[in-house]
Amino acid sequence: MCLIAWNWQPASPNPLLLIANRDEFYARPTASLHWWQDAPILAGRDLQAGGTWLGISRTGRLAALTNHRDPANVRADTPSRGELVSAFLKTDTSASDYLTALADHAAHYNPFNLLVFDGTRLLGLESRHARVITMQPGIGAVSNADFLTPWPKLAHLSGSLQTLLAQEHPSDARLLALLHNPTLAADADLPVTGIPLEFERALSAAFVALPDYGTRACSVVRFEKDHIQFLEQGFDANGSTGTWHDICRSIG
Repeated sequence: MCLIAWNWQPASPNPLLLIANRDEFYARPTASLHWWQDAPILAGRDLQAGGTWLGISRTGRLAALTNHRDPANVRADTPSRGELVSAFLKTDTSASDYLTALADHAAHYNPFNLLVFDGTRLLGLESRHARVITMQPGIGAVSNADFLTPWPKLAHLSGSLQTLLAQEHPSDARLLALLHNPTLAADADLPVTGIPLEFERALSAAFVALPDYGTRACSVVRFEKDHIQFLEQGFDANGSTGTWHDICRSIG
């Protein structure tokens, strides 16, 4: 998952709205959104390593992951970061306890950011700093740097989401349109993460479309009064692969 934005309103009957894009190599085998047979999890699945990038549980939990872009510090011998999402969804441990325990061994993984919601609190973990963050009410976002780092696509998505929410109760179509944005940032605004400029430029769009790598899934998750709605659009090198939608009604 490479771009996530959310609106966190803990006092509201609809406490959490989250939208996200997952960017990945097209060759990496992936299952689309479905209820897993081996766990009470609704998510897509990485068929190479077995984990996921974004999912919810029947008990009303959510977890989402982004990698921290730091090619100089990527190791080949680490466990899959996707297992951290599914592990949280399988447990009933509080978000705070889960992330605090994980922070102690976060260095075993390649760098990541993990966002978790346990039905009460929305928290994040920046693995590079072993830092647990309590998310404040309102709009938040994360890409492939620390939480709220104002990369151009993150700032644009956050601002667009804020504008949309101020106008109306946004439809799935209008939320997905934010995620489909192919606009590139100006070179002067690009972060410097250690990858070639041409690649940095291509990754500055919310929706990435390169010959062998790009946005594989666009997702909208809504926590509402007594259920969770989860919508996913899939993509490959040839374009859309379909849309999946499911509702979790057994919260709590």
